[in-house]
Amino acid sequence: MKNGIGFGAADILLPNFEQVDGTRWAVVACDQYTSEVEYWKDVEQTVGDAPSTLRMILPEVYLDQAEQRTPAINAEMERCLSEVLIGYPNAMICLERRQSDGRVRRGIVGAVDLEQYDYKAGATSLIRATEGTVLERIPPRVAIRRGASLEMPHVMLLIDDPARTVIETASASCQERTPLYDFDLMLGGGHLRAYLLTEQEQGGVLSSLASLATPDAMHKRYGEEGLAPLLFAVGDGNHSLATAKAVYEAIKAELGEEAAKVHPARYALAEIVNLHDEALQFEPIYRVVFDCDPDALLNELKAYTDSLNGGASPQKVVCVTEEKELVLCVAHPELQLAVGTLQSFLTDYTAKHPEVTVDYIHGEESLRALAKRPNAVGFLFEGMQKNELFRTVLFDGALPRKTFSMGHAADKRYYVECRRISRS
Repeated sequence: MKNGIGFGAADILLPNFEQVDGTRWAVVACDQYTSEVEYWKDVEQTVGDAPSTLRMILPEVYLDQAEQRTPAINAEMERCLSEVLIGYPNAMICLERRQSDGRVRRGIVGAVDLEQYDYKAGATSLIRATEGTVLERIPPRVAIRRGASLEMPHVMLLIDDPARTVIETASASCQERTPLYDFDLMLGGGHLRAYLLTEQEQGGVLSSLASLATPDAMHKRYGEEGLAPLLFAVGDGNHSLATAKAVYEAIKAELGEEAAKVHPARYALAEIVNLHDEALQFEPIYRVVFDCDPDALLNELKAYTDSLNGGASPQKVVCVTEEKELVLCVAHPELQLAVGTLQSFLTDYTAKHPEVTVDYIHGEESLRALAKRPNAVGFLFEGMQKNELFRTVLFDGALPRKTFSMGHAADKRYYVECRRISRS
């Protein structure tokens, strides 16, 4: 991959779906349903003895069993390489995913160059994290990936393409041909259809992506000159991509930079999706603090927000307790989003008050119910609009952890495509 934009074709592996049941092959991302072992038992029952990505992943509900399960995962990868998978060299795949709500989300699967990805604070790379990376979550994943011969992506990278020049154009060109695969997803996951892009269509994708990252395009979209190009923002799977990066850096340290340049672990499969796809919905993740003195906490929060003297637009946070509800106005925030302002305060507050706990809540109704408990405070705020994502990452860096949710668990990526990451 020498195109300079960090994304390109890959040697993709797939089963023969005339012989393999796609519904049982495709399994939802391993970091979903992490507290619902019943879901994964249903997956096991659905799969039965059929070929399936289930046996080549470690659902995170079983993360504490990684040491015991990893050898069987690695063995199944080798078996699938020899008995199940078919190669599609230099491929890009255009996806149409009908979600559980009936909306259709489109994307393109290809390889991203990990040399162009950086999840650290202050990164200026083409591919950046959107939320803070929890470093403690990486080593267990590294232990699994290090011995793996295959990868299957649940990483979703977002592009800021309001004119719909990349994915939608490629998808439109595929409609008259026979799909590469076409099947329902298990357990309410919707439907998946895919097309293999021609060499000419791949060239169109790469050219359009490159156009999004020019200085003129960046200036036009974000209103400031001299910004380091941001082409891909990680929407889902940041810790999986960070794991791939960590494994690649270890290989580079062992083999040297020149040898690592041509090692397959330099790249990682991912799906790119347009931020402006109507099927892509952002939902806020609220905060509730337990075991606190509500009045004392709110007084400290007000003193903190009154002390700010930044240039971001004014913000509002609704504070809910057992006895009252009030609206806190932040006149001069330093960060672009209300959730960033609040999280900055809570990070310091919890460090000074180890007796309190913070939980992250989906849905206003759930938040209000929890905030009515004794010694609790809940915080509601306006969710981030999709068109704020790239601007916020550019000007503030990675967002606080648990800033937003991108769709429901059933609508996350399912594992289908594979790629070899070890030398054959």
